[in-house]
Amino acid sequence: MASQDHNLSSFDSPVPSAEAMKFGIVVAEWNCQVTEALLSGAVRTLRAAGCPENNIIVKYVPGTYELTMGSQFFGEYTDVDAVIALGCVVRGETPHFDYVCQAATHGINQVAVSWNMPVAFGVLTVDSQEQALDRAGGKHGNKGDEAAAAAIKMVKLQKEMETSAESKSDRRQVN
Repeated sequence: MASQDHNLSSFDSPVPSAEAMKFGIVVAEWNCQVTEALLSGAVRTLRAAGCPENNIIVKYVPGTYELTMGSQFFGEYTDVDAVIALGCVVRGETPHFDYVCQAATHGINQVAVSWNMPVAFGVLTVDSQEQALDRAGGKHGNKGDEAAAAAIKMVKLQKEMETSAESKSDRRQVN
């Protein structure tokens, strides 16, 4: 659904408890006015869901292109349950926008699949700085809120599926 028709900070279903979850947040330094606002939204949502402050690890990368490697570092070097990748790419006069957006989208998805770990895509791909600000705490809410809620929901789903698989395996061993 387009964000012009939906506030990014309101959710269609309740956000589960994040009390026992640990999150890594990787934030692009480029366009920091926007990415810091996204970070504030993500942290606010995690804390509102009960995630302890010491279970939120924030790391910075130079730009949106580097979010993939930053996300992979979280998978490789930490014990987080999920990663939230936050960035912003504003369309310019060159094809650079297309290359960065495609690389970030594909790369972040690849990290999630390769590491079997939820990686929430909190990257704004917009035509103007005004659109970015509207989606980073402005009139359309905050994409950081949405990314954090998605990460929480995916961790919950993964834990449920793992528990279900373990009990199914236990039943097979008994028989």
